Amino acid sequence: MKLVVLGLSLSSAWGNGHATTFRALLKAFAARGHDILFLERDVPWYATQRDLADPAYCELAFYTDLTDLARWTATIAQADAVIVGSYVPEGVAVGRFVQKTARGVTAFYDIDTPVTLAKLARGDFEYLSPQGIPGYDIYLSFTGGPTLDLLEQRYGAPAARALYCSVDSALYAPTGEPKRWDLSYLGTYSPDRQPTLDRLLLEPARALPQYRFVVAGPQYPADIAWPTNVERIEHLPPAEHAAFYSASRFTLNVTRADMIAAGWSPSVRLFEAGACGTPIVSDAWEGLDQLFAPDREILIAHDTATVIAALTGADATAMGEGARARVLGAHTAAHRAAELDAHLAEAAAARRLAGAA
Repeated sequence: MKLVVLGLSLSSAWGNGHATTFRALLKAFAARGHDILFLERDVPWYATQRDLADPAYCELAFYTDLTDLARWTATIAQADAVIVGSYVPEGVAVGRFVQKTARGVTAFYDIDTPVTLAKLARGDFEYLSPQGIPGYDIYLSFTGGPTLDLLEQRYGAPAARALYCSVDSALYAPTGEPKRWDLSYLGTYSPDRQPTLDRLLLEPARALPQYRFVVAGPQYPADIAWPTNVERIEHLPPAEHAAFYSASRFTLNVTRADMIAAGWSPSVRLFEAGACGTPIVSDAWEGLDQLFAPDREILIAHDTATVIAALTGADATAMGEGARARVLGAHTAAHRAAELDAHLAEAAAARRLAGAA
């Protein structure tokens, strides 16, 4: 298959979760024998923070604007499938161009589905419009569950299929690092996540001054009062993620409000930490217990006391091992690449059937 992907970023993981998601997925997809071109909008905030200039598994090219994107018109027209990702700059116009140009399958890959739906509901069509959804042959969604029915029934997606994020198991595994922190958190600042971070990490840090905590990620406001036993790391490149998780007795997963409301929206951090065998503490949302078994593979925390009890309680190595077994059995990039193959084949068959009719 010749696949073209127009995504937010492949070259830079700074301040976004898209790059690591695309890297794992496309590396595994290429391993299945496919040829891939990734087209990325050349923007200064990623251009100065690139940590992947020349991927071995696909061609990476940049375009400056919609006029420049036209240089790939013939390539897009001849591709077997073209995927447009969420948060692509001028994504509505990019999608319109792809739907007009491509002769193969067209897909929208939403790595932010609940956020996207909230934006659509308030008339914010930053990168996707309601009118554009029926024009894609398939809507690949970061979120599963009832959201898939909503996409088909309310927004007219011909087919909505879950395509969760995943982990590259060759890059994420226990490293043997000595334990440096009792509880870690890795994530870009988000106002709707901060109250949960306060409750499940900062409050335990204040209650346990002899324990060690760390928050890694950019864009946190300067006025946050970090307890003295909370270390701050401004940016942690993907190459250092496995060591970070391996050096943590526990790691915290915090979910954005829109994703909690939708449920069935696992963060890539769940799968990355799980692959490293690190015990995970997570906030609660519908569908989480279908991905990881509570108390055996993950600890679901509703309050500060639950986190404190975990940190001061029995060894949780077995829970980390359970999470690793679950991830390796169902949530690697190889699993997702096989799912993507099947989804695109399904969409191609539907196109042929429609054409015959």
